[in-house]
Amino acid sequence: MDYPYRQLASENLRFLVIGIGAIGTYVGASLLLSGQPVSFIERGEVAQRILRDGMRMQIGDTQHKIQNPTIHTDLETALKAGQYDIAIVAVKSFDTLELASIILRASADFSVLSLQNGVENELLLSTHLGQDRVIAGSLTSAVLRNGPGDISLEKLRGVGIAAAHPLAESTAAAFNRAGLNARLYENAQSMKWSKMLTNLLANASSAILNMTPEEIFSHPDLYALEVRQIREALNVMEAMNLPVTDLPGTPVRLLAFLLQSLPVRIRQPIARRALGRSRGGKMPSFYIDLHAGRPKSEVDYLNGAVVRFAGQLGLDAPINKVLNDTLLALVEGRLNVNDFSRQPEKLLAQLNEKQ
Repeated sequence: MDYPYRQLASENLRFLVIGIGAIGTYVGASLLLSGQPVSFIERGEVAQRILRDGMRMQIGDTQHKIQNPTIHTDLETALKAGQYDIAIVAVKSFDTLELASIILRASADFSVLSLQNGVENELLLSTHLGQDRVIAGSLTSAVLRNGPGDISLEKLRGVGIAAAHPLAESTAAAFNRAGLNARLYENAQSMKWSKMLTNLLANASSAILNMTPEEIFSHPDLYALEVRQIREALNVMEAMNLPVTDLPGTPVRLLAFLLQSLPVRIRQPIARRALGRSRGGKMPSFYIDLHAGRPKSEVDYLNGAVVRFAGQLGLDAPINKVLNDTLLALVEGRLNVNDFSRQPEKLLAQLNEKQ
């Protein structure tokens, strides 16, 4: 396989993957299959099922299976079992604060690579652990979780890794040996905000309205809502002097240009085809969490983050605020999931009321 990014020489690093969801399974299993030492932390039934059934990773027509992966149920047990150079954080953003406190209490001396969505996780981890121990990362490959420890790689794109950390080059090299297509970035914040732009699109709106991303992009008023949502985030990036940057396999600069510069009659059909095709009929993460009845959502770490940063900069982000507030109310049971289901006019009316 040819990699578009330069290969970096490195020694073997010892990895500890915290969280065996889609990202943790994909990255951890890939590293293991390339012969690198990897242990995992996971709790409860998920850990038990993986220990019983092994890990599975479908890449194209090939299914890889890993029997008896090393899984610890907590950090204390993992530290007693061995030493680690890099802990890969693959938990949801709402669990970051608790995890940072656990790592601090355990006096663990490893560095931390955050592959989480959002732009605040690294800041939170750095506050607890020190900036010199935290590496920002962004995964752009599309990964489908079929079950505990069982994933399918839907589209190989790659992984962005902030270059400033002393272990960044070694980590990128390890990832490249595992076929993860790693690329180093000098501007960590630009990388993370550019990734968040892609996470915002048709995520909250799809969950609130029970509509597919393709349906969202096909609806003229909802498409306009998506454009305004992204423009609010771009305004924050501009105020922070953060340039939009392309990510592995993801032309984010072209996306920003498409959503801002072309006439609507031209850009909407292009966006519907390009963005709709990239997501297909697959529902985004906010929808999956809401309709699975999970009591928390990462929306406050994406749309909510845009609102918080905009406020600090004296900017407005009304679209992101309404999307954030509405989805949180649905998740927390203050609104019924049927209140907006397939009723875009209700969401649009609420947006108009807030402006």
